[in-house]
Amino acid sequence: MTDTDGPVERAAQPAIGGATPASSLGEPGKVIRDSFTMPLADYELIGALKQRCIGLGVAMKKSELLRAGLAALTGLPDERLVEIVAAVESVKTGRPPGKKKKKRRKGKKGKKGKKAHRQKGRKR
Repeated sequence: MTDTDGPVERAAQPAIGGATPASSLGEPGKVIRDSFTMPLADYELIGALKQRCIGLGVAMKKSELLRAGLAALTGLPDERLVEIVAAVESVKTGRPPGKKKKKRRKGKKGKKGKKAHRQKGRKR
């Protein structure tokens, strides 16, 4: 039986810079919700790394995997960090192209009110 045959464990949150994570103290840390744009290949890489971790017996969420990457980058010497950051492809920010939804106006109608609208189909 190998190590990967057992139950999958949750990844422990590493302390960055020697600080103790708030979650280990029993109090939840402040979390921020954010969204960002990335190339499809990078997004697929997240899934591949998650599967690799599962194969090693450690289950991770996307956000945990990204935070682990930040922890790894934090520990690098400046020269190596600059090399890695310079190699990252720059992408256009914003939402991907797709169908644009029309905004529905709420509230009062323009000059033509309900009366004008009702009279439109009336015979005179």
